[in-house]
Amino acid sequence: MLSYQHAFHAGNLADLQKHALLAELLSYMTKKDKPLSYIETHAGRGLYDLTSAEAVKTGEAAQGIEAYQGIFRQGHPYLQALAEVRREHGPSAYPGSPMIAAKLLRSQDKLHLAELHPQEHAALTRALRAPNIAIHRQDGFDLAQSLCPPDPRRGVMLVDPPYELKQDYVELPKLFRQIAKKWNVGVLALWYPILNSAAHVPMLAQLSEDFPGALCHEIRFPPAREGHRMIGSGMFIVNPPWGLAEAAAELTDRLRSAGALG
Repeated sequence: MLSYQHAFHAGNLADLQKHALLAELLSYMTKKDKPLSYIETHAGRGLYDLTSAEAVKTGEAAQGIEAYQGIFRQGHPYLQALAEVRREHGPSAYPGSPMIAAKLLRSQDKLHLAELHPQEHAALTRALRAPNIAIHRQDGFDLAQSLCPPDPRRGVMLVDPPYELKQDYVELPKLFRQIAKKWNVGVLALWYPILNSAAHVPMLAQLSEDFPGALCHEIRFPPAREGHRMIGSGMFIVNPPWGLAEAAAELTDRLRSAGALG
C-alpha cells in the first residue's frame, strides 16, 4: 500500500518527539571523528511546507512544532537543523527526518534513504542532493537487509513505517532481530504510533524481550481532532548512545511542563 503521505502530519507532536530524539542521537554520535552510516527505511519527502493545503487541513503542526518549539533549550540540535532549513527554504518549512540527518551529519558520513512512493521519492530527490546521500526507490526493509552491516560499520538505522499494514507490527521485531544479528554495533531506532486500539503493545513486548537493554520512550497526548486514533508516540532504540535516556526524560519533562501531554 502506498496511500500514506506525511504532509498531512508533518510537525505534529509525534514528529516533534521523533525528530528531537533523532537530533540528540546524531549529535552524540558525531562528537567522535569516526565516520558513520545513516539508513532510513521510510524517508518520505524530506521537506514539508506547514502552510500547504495538507498541513492546514489537519492542523497537526499547529498543535505540535508551532505550539511547542519554545520548550527546547538553546542550542538543541533539533532547533539548529530547523533554523538552517528555514533559512534556506522559508519560515514555514519543516524538515523530515532525512533532512534533519543531512543537516546534522558530516561529509564523511554516508546516508542511505529509501522511499517507495513515486511522488514522495521524487520530492525527496529534489530536496536532498549531496555526494554522500544515496536515495533508493526501494522497499525500506529490503534495503536494510541488503546494506547491513553497512560501511562505515558505525551508524544508525531509523525505521519509521506508515503502519498501513497490521502485519508490520508482527514483522518489525523479526526485522530488528535479523539486523541486530548482522550489525550488532548499529543503533536501531523504531518509531511507532500509540493508537487507541493499543496495536503496538504485542510488538513492543516482543521487542523488549529481544532487546532488554534498549531505550523505550513514549509520550501521550490528546487526539489531534475528534475521532483521531493516535493518542501518543513512541521510540524504541537499540544500543542507545550514552546520554540519550537523559535527553528523552528531559523532553518529557519539558512537554509536560508546557501542557502538551495528556
